[in-house]
Amino acid sequence: MRAADADRERTAERLRDAAIEGRIRSEELEERLEAALAASTYAELDGLVADLPVPAPAPGPRRPRPRLPLTYLAVSALLLVIWALTGAGYFWPIWPILGWGVWVGPRLARVGFRTCHPSASSTS
Repeated sequence: MRAADADRERTAERLRDAAIEGRIRSEELEERLEAALAASTYAELDGLVADLPVPAPAPGPRRPRPRLPLTYLAVSALLLVIWALTGAGYFWPIWPILGWGVWVGPRLARVGFRTCHPSASSTS
């Protein structure tokens, strides 16, 4: 299959990186760069880097940590403040706190508090 300019440039960059790491000498780098820029197929490009280690894949996007316990506690505290400011009569915050707690509790038990709490994993 025919190689594009971007493919030749990726191979050249990989060769430059290998030279920086000390895997190939500067004379060999020049030879391989000339061959890479003159290559017309993937097979020619692959042959130029066949004896070099495969570069590590770039890390993917990090998944944000769930902030479930912190959010649950913040909303519960907000409900308690609203209840206190409105006369502290019938304790109605118990229903949303328990209702949401029934949903949050099993999830915390399944994934563990360490994976949900942002500071818990930084201390280990």
